[in-house]
Amino acid sequence: MMTTACCKNEAPKEKGALEVIKARTSIRSFTGEKLTEEQINTLLDAAMAAPTAVDIRPWRFIVITDDEIKAGLYQGEVHKKMVTTAGAVIVVCGETTRMVKPHDAEEGVEMVERPNKYWFEDCSAATENLLLAATALDLGAVWLSCYPTERIVERIRAYLDIPANVTPLAIVPVGVPAEQPEPKDKWNPDNIHYDRW
Repeated sequence: MMTTACCKNEAPKEKGALEVIKARTSIRSFTGEKLTEEQINTLLDAAMAAPTAVDIRPWRFIVITDDEIKAGLYQGEVHKKMVTTAGAVIVVCGETTRMVKPHDAEEGVEMVERPNKYWFEDCSAATENLLLAATALDLGAVWLSCYPTERIVERIRAYLDIPANVTPLAIVPVGVPAEQPEPKDKWNPDNIHYDRW
């Protein structure tokens, strides 16, 4: 169970999983305070605890703390302030192919490239874990889409020198919130069907 950061003289208050899920909301304004290495590693550890088909773990993460690099992610676009004031920006990417040995291959047979069919689902689960971990640490975060908009994917791939077989899925600014929006209650029983539609 994750704990929240707190005052020096007080024990951290633990948050339960359901409390964290219900408290998560998109934060788009940050104080500019940098994240610590420990905070970043905690976020990434949570992301990598996500479910993954056939245990392939196709996620790859680019952690950006350099202010100049952050500023270049969104030149003149609406998201620019979010990324420049975040304590760190984590780009969640998926390795879309992998090198494997063919089934029943003899010794010395060359590896072949195979698609990671479920990279999108695996990396989406990792991104959600990252957002929930930020909430548990009393940080804020927001999921900015990259994939499947080809224009954004190619721009981010070129800007960050991402290999051709790796696709940027999401850009996640994380930091100390400079706003405190109330989480939305999204419960709607009309969206639920039992046994059949």
